[in-house]
Amino acid sequence: MSPKANFLEIKESLHPYIERVERLIDTCLASDIPLLDTVNRSLRERTGKMLRPMIALLAAGAAGGVSEDSIRFAAAAELLHNATLLHDDVVDGASERRGTPTVSSILGGSAAVLVGDFWLVKCMQVILASEEYGDRVLRIFSKTISDLAEGEMLQLQKASEGDTTQEDYLRIIYNKTASLFEAAALSAAVSADAPGPTVTILGEFAKNLGLAFQIKDDIMDYSIPADGFGKPVGLDLLEQKITQPLLCALESVSGEEAMAVRKKVVSISDNPALAEEVRAFVFAHDGVAKAEAVLDYYIEKAIKTLQPLPTSAEKSYLAKLSLFVGARDV
Repeated sequence: MSPKANFLEIKESLHPYIERVERLIDTCLASDIPLLDTVNRSLRERTGKMLRPMIALLAAGAAGGVSEDSIRFAAAAELLHNATLLHDDVVDGASERRGTPTVSSILGGSAAVLVGDFWLVKCMQVILASEEYGDRVLRIFSKTISDLAEGEMLQLQKASEGDTTQEDYLRIIYNKTASLFEAAALSAAVSADAPGPTVTILGEFAKNLGLAFQIKDDIMDYSIPADGFGKPVGLDLLEQKITQPLLCALESVSGEEAMAVRKKVVSISDNPALAEEVRAFVFAHDGVAKAEAVLDYYIEKAIKTLQPLPTSAEKSYLAKLSLFVGARDV
């Protein structure tokens, strides 16, 4: 069975739980302010793959079973994810997301930040609705929110300096992406009252899966054609971001040549045509193929992390979900 078919099978297996997550999200986002309610409903109509709630629900199942708190924490992960997207669109000046205009492009950056803040507060409220685990899980999500802010600032700093190293890159993608995957799995394991080692295993799994997810996203920015879905291809270079494919290409040349390429990246803001020169450099030095090998490493590491867990359908699905993340094309 293909990774895409596996993903559909997994999502279908979780359908009753995902429906509960979606109902909870819709309920907590309802507002008597017509503009806010309209924006929220519009955003909910074009929801993504629900990957983070899926990870949470599978982690809870693998840790002992899905509870009412598991549903709450899965919803919280999706709420926080979408809050960050609203804020990111303002930071990036994005006009489209998932093929449709962003809130910031329609109502302005101030409105988008306010809507993002609303989703963020609702995330906190959903977590605190858990009488048994609310405080503990709030600490987990608070760390993630701090990670997200630090990751965004580090990325902005590195974009202006052009000196991103592999270590910098891994910190950025952990903070901006993997940290929320980790929080989804950790909170789910807590909701299942799992023992400490199980919580640690599921957190480590999700962290590696999150790193793989972002590396795949960065590879797709170089390797797939624009199709009107998701972010425009080639946007990373236009935003002066040095990601895994370029880092891999830079490893194969002299320090002097690498410095010259980095200077081009920094200059893209003044001369966008340089982006195509850097892109050509990446392909000439097999940067995408080498980045695929890094992606495979983190996919394999995530799956291997699961080995100590007892056999279960959810454990198997987590492994299959990892393969989907590595193979996805959107």
